[in-house]
Amino acid sequence: AVPELPVAATAARGARFAGAAAETETEERPQEGQAGAEDLREVAHLVRALTRLRREGRSGDAHVLLNEAAYWPAVRFPLLAGEMERAGLAADWATLLWEAAATLPAERLVAAADALGAGGRAEDGEQILRQGVVRPAAEIGHAALALADGTRHRELRALLDACVRMRTPQDAARTAAPDPGRLVPLLLTAARGVSEERHWDVLHALRVAGLAA
Repeated sequence: AVPELPVAATAARGARFAGAAAETETEERPQEGQAGAEDLREVAHLVRALTRLRREGRSGDAHVLLNEAAYWPAVRFPLLAGEMERAGLAADWATLLWEAAATLPAERLVAAADALGAGGRAEDGEQILRQGVVRPAAEIGHAALALADGTRHRELRALLDACVRMRTPQDAARTAAPDPGRLVPLLLTAARGVSEERHWDVLHALRVAGLAA
């Protein structure tokens, strides 16, 4: 039996990308973007459980816990990074990052990357964004619209920046398909932030796709 580990959200096993998790936030955060006592307890509990499972050679059970932790609130990610590395679980931290990049809906992935950056783990945040934007272009577009509607401009910029850097101009252009009127200007701004050459490449791809004049 897997040791009980309370989590804020549990993933459907094997689910990938959008809609994979049903979130249940039962506890108020002490302040948005800051970890509270409950977060610290949950992280410590996970690290102890993982250490015991690794010592006992129960790799399957350990992987279940890592899958669940990938759906934890974003504010816990920097805490997990530090505590897992101090406990000699660096390989498990890398696995957790991969699970987050592969399974989290795009909005939550960006929130996790943002929290890692704010917690001094910018390299980890950039890594999961790079891995996470390799998913259906329409999903990235819908996530960008959701972030824009929620006025989460920093996360929006991070998502589109990773998109235009990591995808081909043609793939990046398809991101604008859900709402060209809103997404084309945002995408071009992100591309210009990379370079003028990338801006023109993305603009050309948008025109070829019939998404921009």
